[in-house]
Amino acid sequence: MERVKVLDKEFVLSISEENILKAVEEVATRINTELEGKNPLMLCVLNGSFMFASDLMKRITIPCEISFVKLSSYQGTGSTGKVKELIGLNEDITGRTIVLLEDIVDTGLTISNTVDQVKSMGPAEVRVATMLFKPDACKKDITLHYVGMNIPNDFIVGYGLDYDGYGRNLRNIYTLAE
Repeated sequence: MERVKVLDKEFVLSISEENILKAVEEVATRINTELEGKNPLMLCVLNGSFMFASDLMKRITIPCEISFVKLSSYQGTGSTGKVKELIGLNEDITGRTIVLLEDIVDTGLTISNTVDQVKSMGPAEVRVATMLFKPDACKKDITLHYVGMNIPNDFIVGYGLDYDGYGRNLRNIYTLAE
């Protein structure tokens, strides 16, 4: 579909499922190479990164585990600027290599807060893998170890990303129409 309507807004196709999966494959290849022998814990940040995490984990060939946390900083089409932990981490991560799996990094506030929280629990290292990165929106100095794609600072839905809870199920990524 070239155009979709989500709630009261129109969106146009910006990234096809085929291109998304190529980017996921590239991220998986790097993780498989760089983290060989480290038994990482993949920490999926819900809700948005569930599709990225699922597709990525299908391509990870090294021994690893996955767990989930839920954080929120969005309301409607814009960031609230506040990060609130909704569901915490239950595993002991002391001495572990942690890979945070994010759907998108835009302002950097959510991932920066998450990295700080995880580092306070004593892991050996914390790496960040994000499907999408908006360099023009980033306000934090954060290291992103694995980036699927850099994208413009537009509002998008699909592939786990939502508009007020809707649109996550779309296979492609769509940009808000002008």
